[in-house]
Amino acid sequence: MAFTFINSIISWFLKKRKHQVELFLKYPIDVQNEVLLKLLSAAKNTEYGKLHNFSSLKSYTDFANKVPIRKYESIEPLIERCRKGEQNIFWPTQIRWFAKSSGTTNAKSKFIPVSDEAIENCHFKAGKDMLCLYINNNEDAQLFTGKGLRLGGSSAVYEDNNSYFGDLSAIIIENMPFWADFSSAPKQEVALMSEWEAKMEAIIDETIHENITSLVGVPSWMLVLLNRVLEKTGKSNILEVWPNLEVYFHGGVNFNPYREQYKKLIPKENFRYYETYNASEGFFGIQDKNNSDELLLMLDYGIFYEFIPMSTYDGENSKAIPLSEVKKEVNYAVIITTNGGLWRYLIGDTIKFTSIDPFRIKVTGRTKHHINVFGEELIIENAEESLKAACSKTDANIKDYTVGPIFMNGNTQGGHEWIIEFEKAPDNLNFFTEMLDNHLKNCNSDYEAKRYNNLTLSMPTVHQARNGLFYDWLKTKGKLGGQHKVPRLSNKRDFIEELLKL
Repeated sequence: MAFTFINSIISWFLKKRKHQVELFLKYPIDVQNEVLLKLLSAAKNTEYGKLHNFSSLKSYTDFANKVPIRKYESIEPLIERCRKGEQNIFWPTQIRWFAKSSGTTNAKSKFIPVSDEAIENCHFKAGKDMLCLYINNNEDAQLFTGKGLRLGGSSAVYEDNNSYFGDLSAIIIENMPFWADFSSAPKQEVALMSEWEAKMEAIIDETIHENITSLVGVPSWMLVLLNRVLEKTGKSNILEVWPNLEVYFHGGVNFNPYREQYKKLIPKENFRYYETYNASEGFFGIQDKNNSDELLLMLDYGIFYEFIPMSTYDGENSKAIPLSEVKKEVNYAVIITTNGGLWRYLIGDTIKFTSIDPFRIKVTGRTKHHINVFGEELIIENAEESLKAACSKTDANIKDYTVGPIFMNGNTQGGHEWIIEFEKAPDNLNFFTEMLDNHLKNCNSDYEAKRYNNLTLSMPTVHQARNGLFYDWLKTKGKLGGQHKVPRLSNKRDFIEELLKL
């Protein structure tokens, strides 16, 4: 009875935020312009603000003409100064936290500044909005009669030069208010454990006897956890362990390759999946409708958005457009200006708008993670859609994959080499490859043109990976758990060569 009362009170409180969401839905461009002017005013007396004369910038046009587009490498010296204790460089309030970027397997890490304003007005606000939108769409939700199982990063927070760094998820957990920690599992000390495999066991031991009503985490790693829960408990599906489980909030990687596996693990007809789009740099989008594959772009988190059409993308030399000029179904690189002190920063993601009233998006990939060795312009969205189609035709399920080029060499034709780890392998790998190739041609005209009569691109080469290959590969790099991801597409053969040797 007490838990039901608490559920009702928290649900009522969260629903109130819906009115503020409706404000930016009604006046999106006005809200974004207000965000930009507030950010410029806040930072006008910082070193970066004085360098670019923020106090004189009165419009988006002024801003776009005077402030350069930047990648991480260009602002790294400023961030390193801040990490060593200097302040008021690019943001006026003290920055103590740095999110160590772990989205790739590169040895070099990025340290993204996370201000107190970003924690409170972006990440925490987004967490509440995620629950608000879910509850408004599901009046019978009983989330707060139990706990949410959170599967965060595998890095704890470390201190260095009086500043702190770690996975963003670890920073969020470290700063979480007591009431949010009370409704989450595992406990903070377990959630922040740095050794991934020991942490998995500790999470399972703590949560298998809890009333878990929701899951939060990256699909690839959550899948590992849920399978280990079944191994440990001897149950046949997750609902036998947590019968009141009702929703999985996921993000970080495309969910489509994992969807069928989750349906088998959680065989509940009305089970909900809610996608989010967040990164070390900010929280950007939340699914706002049941059974949707679109994300509502969140416009009042202290983030100002700009976009570069990928057809004209030229890194820092690109010309960007504001939200008011975007069009549907165009592939854009995303630029953000934030209350964490990032100014016209290229985050490396690509998106397309599925709607402009309101502004809803789909994540299509990464500016770096594509293959265009032969003019085929293959992006992650193409790969994911084609894998889904090939799996449907062959009754297969995929666990992980990566793709690289086969370079032309003498009489050797160019092509694409795929390494795929299957949860359920197709009976005929050659037929699977044919279906994959056919769908790639259907959804990408550039690929189709290069495949014509095998003139430029030959039929894809597909290797069936042994079970656990990608897990072992990430383990050799110290990249298990949390936000670490297998790179999907690359213009180089580095990842392919390493995996073929394991």
